[in-house]
Amino acid sequence: MANIGSEIERTIKWKQKGNTAYSSHAFKRALELIDLTLTGHLSFPEYKEISRMRELLVDWQLGENIYKSTDILWQKYFAAFTFASRL
Repeated sequence: MANIGSEIERTIKWKQKGNTAYSSHAFKRALELIDLTLTGHLSFPEYKEISRMRELLVDWQLGENIYKSTDILWQKYFAAFTFASRL
């Protein structure tokens, strides 16, 4: 999850710098990592959370953002995983 968060962080930073190509590449890498995670051995609650997170990320980046996600929301969400991975 921390690696996915790193790619989402790159997505946000490149989007803020106006480089949509790099932002798009980082987002695609994040989706690849999510899909690889979903193919692993997960419990139902883990699978449900990750698949829901994927749905929200796609809506935020590629869709109409009907869930009203923000860059700050995603940074806070993934910060916990980054913190936990450093322990």
